[in-house]
Amino acid sequence: MNLKLMEEKDRLIACISGEIDHHSALALREKVDRQIAALRPKELVIDLAAVDFMDSSGLGFIMGRYRSMAALRGRVVVAGAKGRVEAVLVMAGVYRYVEKREQEVPV
Repeated sequence: MNLKLMEEKDRLIACISGEIDHHSALALREKVDRQIAALRPKELVIDLAAVDFMDSSGLGFIMGRYRSMAALRGRVVVAGAKGRVEAVLVMAGVYRYVEKREQEVPV
């Protein structure tokens, strides 16, 4: 797992690549939560275009950030999910809570 964080106005963009599993989810949570606390963005974009595997730990990561952003009256957007990652998100009903964008965020 690799994480690149970018700030753009009132938006925090988290570009993730590789796998999101129980081994990598803790580090993701810590790094993203640190930036959310420091920046207090209105929008968190989680770019999953380069993620090729995600298990329930990835769902927990997304929904945990949803709760964090809701506490700040912000929102979460998931961008670029495809294939099996997209299927996991759909089956879990994640898009009832977070916005979906089809394409990845331009870097």
